[in-house]
Amino acid sequence: MQADPSNVVAYLRVSTEEQADSGLGLAAQRATIGAEVERRGWTVVAWHEDAGVSGKTLGRPGLAAALADVEQGRAAAVVAAKLDRLSRSVMDFAGLMDRAQRGGWSLVALDLGVDTSTASGEAMAGVLSVFAQLERRLIGDRTRAALAAKRAQGITLGRPQVMASEIVGRIVAEHEGGQGWSAIARGLNADAVPTAHGGAQWHPATVRKCYLSAVA
Repeated sequence: MQADPSNVVAYLRVSTEEQADSGLGLAAQRATIGAEVERRGWTVVAWHEDAGVSGKTLGRPGLAAALADVEQGRAAAVVAAKLDRLSRSVMDFAGLMDRAQRGGWSLVALDLGVDTSTASGEAMAGVLSVFAQLERRLIGDRTRAALAAKRAQGITLGRPQVMASEIVGRIVAEHEGGQGWSAIARGLNADAVPTAHGGAQWHPATVRKCYLSAVA
């Protein structure tokens, strides 16, 4: 269902309980959005907020409700007073923009002039997407450099093997006694023997890897 382009949902967020209790942060955002809505002739069909919630992730009930409104056709746009009220991650915001484009609704962040329903606002959104891609590349480069440094220091990467010696001995003895990987795995599962990392389910490939590590 296509929403009336003048209908929008407003989204507010403050990150601390103190701001939430005082209402000052929320009141300022509400006033900013209200003034812009009046200027543009929009109608706010719903106000959603997350009080005392971080903007580091998108998993917020107020934001989820706002997104549900636009995706179900009750409004044509989500409006926030500032970009960081929607998300503090450029990558997450880029994901929201892609979601909006595919869903046929708009995102509006008043402080930076982001408005994906207009040509200039869409251009600003595109600039942010470029920075999101740069952020992803930089994170990847930092991760690879850190791993390379650890390897150069002789640090073994990955989770350490914590398999009890008696379990390893059992696997070696059973395999060398003629049992296949599947049969050994079934026996370990039947006896509720935990895996190396505390799991409850043995698989033939896991048994084989354990055996090969023991006899290497």
